[in-house]
Parts: sequence; C-alpha cells; structure tokens
Amino acid sequence: MGLVELLVLALALAMDATAAAAARGLLVKELTAAHYLKVALFFGGFQALMPALGYVLGSQVAPWLHDWSRWVGAALLIALGLKLIRESGGAGEPGDVPADPFGTRVMLLLALATSIDALAAGFTLSMLEAPVLVSLVTIGVVTAACSAVGLAAGRLVGARLGSRLDLVGGLTLVVLGLKTGFA
Repeated sequence: MGLVELLVLALALAMDATAAAAARGLLVKELTAAHYLKVALFFGGFQALMPALGYVLGSQVAPWLHDWSRWVGAALLIALGLKLIRESGGAGEPGDVPADPFGTRVMLLLALATSIDALAAGFTLSMLEAPVLVSLVTIGVVTAACSAVGLAAGRLVGARLGSRLDLVGGLTLVVLGLKTGFA
C-alpha cells in the first residue's frame, strides 16, 4: 500500500468520526478550543489505536491467508464501505441530545463506535504489509484534522452534513477495496 492509498484510506476512515464531530458542532451555540481539542484527541486517538489492535490480530492470521490476503483485504474494505453507505441514510432521533455533548463518557462512546471500522482496516493493513507506524500516525492525524473541520462545519452548515460524509467515506472505501482486489 503506497502513500496515496494510505491517505485515501485514512480519509475514508475519518468520515464517520468527522460526521460525529459535525453532529457535536450542531449541539452547541459556541465552539471553544477545548471542544476542538477533545474531538481531535478522542477521534484521532481511537482511529489510531484501533488499527493497531487490528494490525496485531491480523498479523497473527496473515501468514495462513498469504495467498488470499489481497482478496481478504479488498473484501474487508468493500464491506466497511458498504456498511458506511448503508448507515449514511439513517438520521438520529430529534430528542437524542445528551446533557453534555462533549462529556468524557459521550466522547468515549462516540470515539469507540466510529473506530470499529478502523479495527478491521488494521487487520487489512497487516495483510497488505503496510508500514504500521506510518499508517497509524497517518490515520490518527488525518482523523483528528478532519474531525476538527467537521466540528466547525457542523456548527456552520447544519444537520445534513453527517450522512453525506458517511456516504462519501463509504464510497471511497468500496473504490479502494476494488482497487486493492483488482490491482
């Protein structure tokens, strides 16, 4: 996996965290530096840690799947993309506003929920023999930056932004999976 593919993967993985950050931006009247810092650290941190876990798990299985690794990696990326596309159509309930939209518990749950796909991506990275440290840092930094932008965009643009970001992220993962499988 080259740098361009890694950046595309990082951007695609960042879309659900970016959408969640945009939703946080909708819930407050004014954004502070603390809001930006929390969003970047929680989302970027989890998006970097989960692929590390996936990478370790995947590296244990990869030797047995070596001949199939490209196809397994492609299938995982496509499945993740289709999951994001499917989820992009859903909208939250109007009454689902937490008391503190940036509370530690809320942010932990959101960061975990939006980084599950990164766990599977880490598994894929091990099969594609991608450089692990560069991959993890890239995914984390890109997600942190996108989440901060998403937070501001959510405050400025409105509720419709979230599902569109998930749709773009999902389509990007599907295309990346197809490229991986048929390259």
